Amino acid sequence: MFKIMIIEDEPAIREELALLLKNEGYQPIPISVFENIPTRVSEISPDLILLDLGLPGRDGLSLCAELRRNLETPIIFVTSHNSSWEELHALSLGGDDYITKPYHVPVLLARIKSVLRRSVPKSEALPCVNGLTLNPVKGCASANGQTIELTRNELQILACLMARAGEIVSRSDLTEALWNSQIYIDDNTLSVNMTRLRARLESIGLPDFIKTRRGMGYQL
Repeated sequence: MFKIMIIEDEPAIREELALLLKNEGYQPIPISVFENIPTRVSEISPDLILLDLGLPGRDGLSLCAELRRNLETPIIFVTSHNSSWEELHALSLGGDDYITKPYHVPVLLARIKSVLRRSVPKSEALPCVNGLTLNPVKGCASANGQTIELTRNELQILACLMARAGEIVSRSDLTEALWNSQIYIDDNTLSVNMTRLRARLESIGLPDFIKTRRGMGYQL
C-alpha cells in the first residue's frame, strides 16, 4: 500500500484528501503540525507527498527545495495558486507535478497514479523476476552470480518492466516512466536505451530477457 503524506493547512481540504486517498486504497498520512516537516518525512518515508504552497510559518516552495537536498520522494503541489510563474518555479525546485484547486478528482487521482508509476521503487531490492534481481538503491541488477551497473534510464526501464512482470508495457508507458520534470525522453532515446539495456542483460546470461511485442510494447 502506497503511503501518501498530505501537507495541507486547511483542515477541510486535508480531511477530504485523506478520505479520497483511503477510498482509493492508499494510506494517507495527513500532517497537522507544520514544524520539523523534513525530519518527519525522513522518519515516515512516504511514497508521495501532496504539498500546498501556503503553509503556516513558511511556503511550500522553500520546503520542497529543502526536501530535495536529501530526498527523492515524489512531490505533487496541490494549491490554489494558479500563476504560471509559480508553477514553473515549483517544478524547477524539484516538484513532480502541479495541480490547482479546485481540482477535478479523477484528474488528481490520475496524476497521483502517474507519478507513483514512474517513481523508482524504494525497496532495497525488488523480488527476483525470471532470475534477475534489481537493486534500485545501488543502481544495479544481478543474475547468475554477476552484477551490472545501470544508468538512470536503464534503471527506470527495468524497474517499470519488473513491477509489471508478465504484462505488456507500451512504449508510451516506458517513455512516461523516463520523464523528468525538465527533460523529455523521446521515442528514439527509448530505443537506444532499450538496446543498451538488453546488451547489458545479455552480458550476465539473460539474452532475450526483454521481449518485444510488435505493435504493443515490451514484456518480461
